Amino acid sequence: MAERRAFAQKISRTVAAEVRKQISGQYSGSPQLLKNLNIVGSISHHTTVPLTEAVDPVDLEDYLITHPLAVDSGLLRDLIEFPPDDIEVVYSPRDCRTLVSAVPEESEMDPHVRDCIRSYTEDWAVVIRKYHKLGTGFNPNTLDKQKERQKGLPKQVFESDEAPDGNNYQDEQDDLKRRSMSIDDTPRGSWACSIFDLKNSLPDALLPNLLDRTPNEEIDRQNDDQRKANRHKELFALHPSPDEEEPIERLSVPEVPKEHFGQRLLVKCLSLKFEIEIEPIFASLALYDVKEKKKISENFYFDLNSEQMKGLLRPHVPPAAITTLARSAIFSITYPSQDVFLVIKLEKVLQQGDIGECAEPYMIFKEADATKNKEKLEKLKSQADQFCQRLGKYRMPFAWTAIHLMNIVSSAGSLERDSTEVEISTGERKGSWSERRNSSLVGRRSLERTTSGDDSCNLTSFRPATLTVTNFFKQEGDRLSDEDLYKFLADMRRPSSVLRRLRPITAQLKIDISPAPENPHYCLTPELLQVKLYPDSRVRPTREILEFPARDVYVPNTTYRNLLYIYPQSLNFANRQGSARNITVKVQFMYGEDPSNAMPVS
Repeated sequence: MAERRAFAQKISRTVAAEVRKQISGQYSGSPQLLKNLNIVGSISHHTTVPLTEAVDPVDLEDYLITHPLAVDSGLLRDLIEFPPDDIEVVYSPRDCRTLVSAVPEESEMDPHVRDCIRSYTEDWAVVIRKYHKLGTGFNPNTLDKQKERQKGLPKQVFESDEAPDGNNYQDEQDDLKRRSMSIDDTPRGSWACSIFDLKNSLPDALLPNLLDRTPNEEIDRQNDDQRKANRHKELFALHPSPDEEEPIERLSVPEVPKEHFGQRLLVKCLSLKFEIEIEPIFASLALYDVKEKKKISENFYFDLNSEQMKGLLRPHVPPAAITTLARSAIFSITYPSQDVFLVIKLEKVLQQGDIGECAEPYMIFKEADATKNKEKLEKLKSQADQFCQRLGKYRMPFAWTAIHLMNIVSSAGSLERDSTEVEISTGERKGSWSERRNSSLVGRRSLERTTSGDDSCNLTSFRPATLTVTNFFKQEGDRLSDEDLYKFLADMRRPSSVLRRLRPITAQLKIDISPAPENPHYCLTPELLQVKLYPDSRVRPTREILEFPARDVYVPNTTYRNLLYIYPQSLNFANRQGSARNITVKVQFMYGEDPSNAMPVS
């Protein structure tokens, strides 16, 4: 057998399986402990495996406290130590838009609820960093500042940026050819021809003091003076700011949070008239986004009935509060687009019969035939009076129409006048528009149903417009859902025969549409709280309509809002045997099953 070499005798022949078996026997096979063990030294059949305990990590805070930095006093000491006056906390008072706070009293609240409520009333704690601008995360070169600095600077144009003019370039080439061929018997490209071109060329400007002996210090001083001449005071700030998508954390100072509002639109409802007046009609407004298929605002209910019609409902309707008499509303739109519609729905007092039968008199009787059909109209008024006496609390859908909002905004903004009055007939496919000034017809123009561009979606700069809606669509009994409404709204923007099959109801609704003022007077929040600048509480108010944004809005909630909107969509009795008639839906908050356990909702 061959003799083993010296280095091979020192190699351990311990098998890994034996090592694992030995460690598992001594430490009960704990995998977590084996993970932290460190095997040191050589292993043999007759020796144990040396193991050590895991070292605890160093507590950095305790180390810095027990081992202060030994820095000598010097010019660079402030660069090493953290400045003690860098952070300052300032408390800023919180502004309240309303005359009375929406936050409830804290007397009857649980402690954790009280702490949550205080987040809507406590002052803002603003952290001011004095040396924030000296850090690398601060970027002062905003786009507006860049434009301000670049004012007055001469525009630099290089030869590579100038496109040669075809005519001038050809004239220069012809002149060179004529001068080159002016000497006889001089072949093109020869030495004599080059001398001729050189003699005819203009000399360069001479460099003064080129060969004079000048000290280096004097040259440096002259160069320094030339660099400072006409030098911009913020030369390095002219460098374009880095891309926002660059992976560098920018510690920008946030603004004080405030209540979010989109682009605001003021809608005033002026009048509503039908060919015949036999019963009260109730109207509501709401915004819909066809593309997102969402309702983007709450309903705004308004009453334009005459005092005679309101008198038919006195046994059922209590005296109206001033907050319910609003006829103007402010809508907020965070994401304006070409797909936003203002939908107007009409309701009437519930009566016996189908919706089509109830709407039939409004489609066949005309105002001009009132004397001829006097007996029939008196009979209809008598029936309406009976229904108002018995069922005055209940409503039924009657008719609807829609206004393409951005079409109105863009067309009103393009007209060269302070205000516009237009008439919209929804019965025609393309829409009938007419413009009036001082109540006299001055012209007619055709406007497209759709517009394009970002300017057409701006709700802050268009001219106020007065709209007259002349036709409504009769509500179909089997098409009451929002899904059916989205289909109709989509058909209004493109040629379709769907709307032509709907029977129109002749009416006249006048509304004003204008950009909302920044601080409107006599305004109520969605919680019916008076906004500041409310001098007289007896004046008819303007309602702020709560927005349901089509997409998420990433802003902090700074206003206490305790509202719940419930819109019953449908009630299906298809699986119920027998007929289902006179169904009433009532929504209540209950804290028990007994009827007396109904909770008051204000």
